[in-house]
Amino acid sequence: MNLPIYYYVLGTPLGLLGLFRWGCWLVRRIPAVLYRPVLEEHRLSMSLVVPVYQEDPHVFAAAIESWLANDVEEVILVIDASDRICQEIARRYPVTVVVTTVPGKRDALRRGWRRATTDLVALVDSDTVWAPDVAIEVCKPFADPRIGGVGTRQSVYGGRGFLARITDMFLDHRYFDENASQTYLGKAVSCLSGRTAIYRRALLLEIEGDFMDETFWGVPCLSGDDKRLTTLILERGHLTYMQRTAEVWSTFPDQWRIFFRQRLRWARNTWRSDLRALSRRWVWRHPFLAYTMIDKAVSGFTLLLGPIFMVVALVHQNWIFATVLALWWQISRSAKLLPHIRRKPSSFFLVPGYVFVSWVMALIKIQALLTIRRQRWLTRQVAVENGEVVRTSQPVTQLEEKQESPRQEHAAAQRPEEPSEPRTEAAV
Repeated sequence: MNLPIYYYVLGTPLGLLGLFRWGCWLVRRIPAVLYRPVLEEHRLSMSLVVPVYQEDPHVFAAAIESWLANDVEEVILVIDASDRICQEIARRYPVTVVVTTVPGKRDALRRGWRRATTDLVALVDSDTVWAPDVAIEVCKPFADPRIGGVGTRQSVYGGRGFLARITDMFLDHRYFDENASQTYLGKAVSCLSGRTAIYRRALLLEIEGDFMDETFWGVPCLSGDDKRLTTLILERGHLTYMQRTAEVWSTFPDQWRIFFRQRLRWARNTWRSDLRALSRRWVWRHPFLAYTMIDKAVSGFTLLLGPIFMVVALVHQNWIFATVLALWWQISRSAKLLPHIRRKPSSFFLVPGYVFVSWVMALIKIQALLTIRRQRWLTRQVAVENGEVVRTSQPVTQLEEKQESPRQEHAAAQRPEEPSEPRTEAAV
């Protein structure tokens, strides 16, 4: 069969690129299939440290109950002084409450792990709900004294819309592909998600100076807290591990504007952390980790070549080429998402949406690289200015709280009725 020359002009480079990207994926996928969680019984004492700032009341209460159900030694909630609603909810449970007027998540984390008294400290987001056996499962990898930090598997909590379903697909791809392969080949996971990450407390105390005084290109900055902590643990020769049998659920944005802003912030964090790591010797002691960092950086650019070829094909009315390319995206992405599709078969029909969002995220990664020195926290209204963490908006006052929406008043009415008095401490 003789095809017009433009089919070869379009198809040959795209085919070669596809073979290259599939090869890169197989380098990750094969070890990911071989990953196994640690099954050896091992238990250490554990504290939860949770920075809290204007969390949804229903989610926050559900999260607290899930943490307490895990029978950990202590739950330490570091709550922003402006957040009266969450302070009130916390006082209804047997937890330790630390009220802070200092803006920013990092200071809250540090206050929490300094307050802890246990061998392990779980750093947890205030919207993250735990399965009943998380505390048991995450302790198991620490039987290896080289392990400094352990991560969990995440899923989307409560969301059923398009963005929630797509986010769940990305999460499963991360935990069944990237994190699984990094765990199997070297026990060096590049980022233990801040939704739930468990560290040896002694190591947190050791690295807190570098954690609080981060710089990038000689300028004070805040890259992602979770990425920064993971990097500091690996830099000092310790290992990081994903225990996929420990599952947690977190809320994610269901609005496009918030989704874009969150992904842009995450992408900037990744660029800063990975570029800094690749310029230092320690990362090359973990060859597979270095490989995945480089692969992730390159993929943001190569991923956009596919839609460019599709546009060219449509402009020239090359319908056969466009149809084959669309079918290839459906088949190839479904293969890469097979662990998720097995769990949720209906996600097969969301693969085109997944592909589209992948392109959007690739554009976001490029924008993040071009604006890499800009930094601002999405939900806490803080930023780094002249080396200091400052608020970008005023805290909610007592009077403003009384004028909150009926939805919040209704949420307050739904709080538990039989409180257990917590220990409370003020932090200034």
